[in-house]
Amino acid sequence: MPGRHAVRRARRPQAPPSLHGRARVDPVLRTLDTVIGAYIWTSGSAPRASHTGPQDDGTLALIVTHRRVVAHDQNVVELTLAAADGAPLPVWHPGAHLDLHLPSGRLRQYSLCGDPADRSGYRIAVRLIPDGDGGSLEVHTTLTENTPVTISGPRNAFAFVAPGHGSPAGRLRLIAGGIGITPILPMARMADALGVDWSMIHTGRCRDALPFTAEVTALGPRARIRTDDENDGLPTPEELLGLSATGPAERGTPGALNVSTAVYCCGPPPMVAGILDALRTRTDVEFHCERFSAPAVSDGAPFTVELARSGRTIEVPADRTVLSAVLDALPDTAYSCRQGYCRTCKATALSGNVDHRDSVLTAAERERGEMLICVSRCTDDRLRLDL
Repeated sequence: MPGRHAVRRARRPQAPPSLHGRARVDPVLRTLDTVIGAYIWTSGSAPRASHTGPQDDGTLALIVTHRRVVAHDQNVVELTLAAADGAPLPVWHPGAHLDLHLPSGRLRQYSLCGDPADRSGYRIAVRLIPDGDGGSLEVHTTLTENTPVTISGPRNAFAFVAPGHGSPAGRLRLIAGGIGITPILPMARMADALGVDWSMIHTGRCRDALPFTAEVTALGPRARIRTDDENDGLPTPEELLGLSATGPAERGTPGALNVSTAVYCCGPPPMVAGILDALRTRTDVEFHCERFSAPAVSDGAPFTVELARSGRTIEVPADRTVLSAVLDALPDTAYSCRQGYCRTCKATALSGNVDHRDSVLTAAERERGEMLICVSRCTDDRLRLDL
C-alpha cells in the first residue's frame, strides 16, 4: 500500500482474486480476504459450498434473472446474473469486475455494484453509448431476463482496502463520475459497515443521467450528489476532493480531507487527470483510481509494427496505441478493456524492445515476448508481432 506520505496512482495487484489465473495472492489482498470474511459473517450471509464452478475454459454459465432501468434518462440498465440452479456464486471484493462474453463474441468488463455478502447473484450496470463500439448497445438490446450469459471472473483490478483494515490512512474519500458509481457503491457500503470515517461525492451532468441516485441518497449525509446543471457547471478537482488548496484541512472540517486520507475515484479520464494534477504536490493523500474509458497515450513516440503472418507493416503515431493501429489492418483483433488489465489483446513480440505499460503480465510472460497491445509500446523503431 502507499505510505502515509505518498501520492500515487491506484496500485494494481499482481495477482487479483480470480476464478482462473495465477495462484499467488498479494499480501494486501490476504488482509482484504479477512475483512471481507468478517463483513460477510456480520451481514448474516455466511458462505456455503458452491455447486456452480468454472467451465473447462474458466468461464461461468449464468442467466439474467433480473433487469431494470436505473437512470431516469433510460440509458443505464442494471442486470442481475445468477446460476440457473440457484447455487451461490464465488466470492468477490469491492472494486471487482466481470468479463462479460456477449453473443457477438465481444468481451467487455463491467464492475460489480451489488453486495459482496450476497452470493445469490452478481449485479452490474451498463450505460448505453450510442456512438461506442457496440458492446453497450448489445447489452441493452439482447440481454433480457432469462437470457443465458457467460462470464469470466470476478477479477479485481481496483482493489479496495479500507482505512484501519489494511490501509494506513485515517479516513476515506470516494469520488464517482456518472456510471463510475458502480465500483464505488460497494466500497461505500463496506466502509460504513466497518465504521470507517468516510465521505462520497457522485457527480454528473444532471440527476436524470445519474444511476442509483436512490441508493446513494440512502447512504445518508456522508454521500453527496452533485450535478452540473444545479451547480453552475463542472466541479473543480478541489470540490471533488473536498481539499483545501493551501494544504491539509484542519481536522474536524466537515467533508474535508486531512492527513492520511485514502481517495478512491472512478470516472472519465479528464476528471481523473484533473484530480491527479491537484494532488501532485500533496503529501497527505494516497490516491487510487479507475477510468471507465481508455486514457490518452502519454509519452508516446512513433514506430512501425510488422505483422509477421502477412508481412504487412503499419505505422503507429505517437498519440495512438498499437491496438488502434492494428485494428485498421486486422479489424477482427480481439480486445476489451483497452487499459492493460484484461489480457484480451495479448500478442507476442517477435522482435523489438517492448515498453510494457500493463498492470498484469508476469516477468515470465514478458520474458516470452508477450505484451498487451492496448497500452504497451516499443522503444525501438520497429516492432514485429506474431499477428
